Amino acid sequence: MRLTLTSLMLVALAGCSPGPAPLHARESPTAASSPVATLPFAYAEADIADLQSRMASGELDSVTLTRAYLDRIARLDRAGPRLRAVIELNPDALREAAQLDAERRQGQLRGPLHGIPLLLKDNIGASPMSTTAGSLALEGFRPDDAFLVQRLRAAGALILGKTNLSEWANFRSSRSISGWSARGGQTRNPYRLGHTPCGSSSGSAVAVSANLAVATIGTETDGSIVCPAAVNGVVGLKPTVGLVSREGIIPISFSQDTAGPMTRSVADAAALLTAMAGRDEADPATATMPGRAVYDYTSRLNADGLRGARIGVLYGDLMQKPGIAPALQHAVAVLRDAGATVVPVQLPTQGQWQDAERIVLMHEFKAGLQRYFTTYRAPVRSLDDVIAWNRQHAGRELALFDQDLMDTAATMGGLGSPEYIRARSDARRLAGPEGIDAVLREQKLDALVAPTTGVAWPIRPGRGDDFPGESYSAAAVAGYPSLTVPMAHVDGLPLGLLFMGTAWSEPRLIELGYAYEQRTRARRPPRFQTDTLLTNGVAP
Repeated sequence: MRLTLTSLMLVALAGCSPGPAPLHARESPTAASSPVATLPFAYAEADIADLQSRMASGELDSVTLTRAYLDRIARLDRAGPRLRAVIELNPDALREAAQLDAERRQGQLRGPLHGIPLLLKDNIGASPMSTTAGSLALEGFRPDDAFLVQRLRAAGALILGKTNLSEWANFRSSRSISGWSARGGQTRNPYRLGHTPCGSSSGSAVAVSANLAVATIGTETDGSIVCPAAVNGVVGLKPTVGLVSREGIIPISFSQDTAGPMTRSVADAAALLTAMAGRDEADPATATMPGRAVYDYTSRLNADGLRGARIGVLYGDLMQKPGIAPALQHAVAVLRDAGATVVPVQLPTQGQWQDAERIVLMHEFKAGLQRYFTTYRAPVRSLDDVIAWNRQHAGRELALFDQDLMDTAATMGGLGSPEYIRARSDARRLAGPEGIDAVLREQKLDALVAPTTGVAWPIRPGRGDDFPGESYSAAAVAGYPSLTVPMAHVDGLPLGLLFMGTAWSEPRLIELGYAYEQRTRARRPPRFQTDTLLTNGVAP
C-alpha cells in the first residue's frame, strides 16, 4: 500500500465545517487527577501518518520511539496508576527497532507501518512472547506468529508486547470481572481507575487510550473490541468475520471470532486493517472474502463522507442510562449537519438470536480449543484439562469468580449435533438477513448507528460486571462489521457511537465514521482520575 495517509487527511480536512461542538457533560467533583497526567510525553496522541512523516524526514527513528513507549509503560503501567494493561513485553523490541531503522536508512521500507510500535492482545500468537489468554495454565506457552502478526510484520510493524485481557476472552464465568486475568491482574480504566475497562480486549483499549503504544490489536466474539474501545475513549473496528485470519488466535467461536484494530483515530484503524486483512488457507472463512484480497482502506478517509448518506438510528434500552439520550441527540445533529438523512429504526428480530448464540458459542468453544491446543502443542490438550488445572490451582485462578461457562461448554456434544446446526443457522439468520439486512434494505440505508454501550461502571469484586447494555450484538452474531468512534463524555467517562453495516461494508463504515470523527473530535486523553481503590483480591 502506498503511504497516502498524510495527503489524504490534508485533503479531507480542507474546507471541512466544524459542525456542532463536542458534547461533554459535567466533570466529577470528587475525582482527583493523578499527577502522572501532567507529565509530558513527546508522542502523546501521535498518529501513524505523523510518525511516518517524522521518521521519513530523519527527525525520528523507531528505536527512539520504541524506547519512549517502553519508558511510558514502566511509568504508567507498572508504576504510577498501575494500569496493568500490558501483560508481557517483547524482549527483542529494541533490537527489532534497530533493524527496522537500518532497513529505512537503506531505502528498504517493508510497508506503511514500518517502525510503528504496536501491542497485541494476549490471545494472539507472537514470537518470542507467551500466548496465554491470561491463564496461568498456558504460562510459558510460546507459539509462532499468528497469520495476522505475519502480515503486520510484513507491513513493517514492531510488536512491542502483549496486552492483558479478560481471562479466556471472558468465556470462563458468567460472573467474571472485565479486564481481570490470573496472569495479568486487573486492568484499570485510565479515565477513572476504580472503573471497568470493559472486555475482553481490556488491555488493548487501555493501552492505546493511555498512549502506551501507537495502536493495538484486539479480538471480538461479541463486543470484546467495541465495548472496551467505547468506555476507554478510542476507536474500535470489528471486521466482517473472514476479512482477517483467525489462525494462531486462541478461539471462542469460528462463527463470530475476529481480530481488529483499536486506535486513537479512524485513520489509524484504516491503516491497520489494510495491513491485517487478507486470505489465509488455514482459515477457510477468509475464502469467502469478495473481490480483491488487498484493499487500501485509507482511501476512504473522506471528511465529506456523510453527505448524501442515509443512516438509521437505533433507540433502545440504553437511552434510559444517564447522559446517553443527550449524547445521541447531539450525534444525530452532527450527522444531519454533515448532510446525512437520519431516520429512526428498529431491528425486527432484536434479541431473538440470544439463545441460539449461546448454544453456538458453547459448542464451538469446546471444539475450537481442542483444535488449537492440538495444532500448537499447548501444555493443556482439552477444555477438560483447563477446567481441571483451574480446580487444582483454585487459590490463584478461582478466587474471584468460578468457571461455570467452561463447565457447561465441556458437556456439549460435537459440531454434528442437530441442536448446534439448528442454532448456528438461526443465530446468523435472525441477526443478519432478518435483522440488520432487513432494516438496511427496507429503509435504503448505508448504515445503522446507536450508542455502543453505557459509561464504565465501578469494579466490584465478588459481584461480577454491572453491565449497562449494548447495541453491538446483532453485528457480532451476524458476523458483520461494526465501528465505534468516541461520541461524548458523561461525568468524565467516555461514550462511543457505533456504526454497523452489512457484510464487507468496512469501506463505507470507515468513510462515515471518519467524517463523524472529523466534525466532533470527541476523543480526550485520559487523566487517570482516582476515586475508588480496588480491594478484595483485585490488585490496585
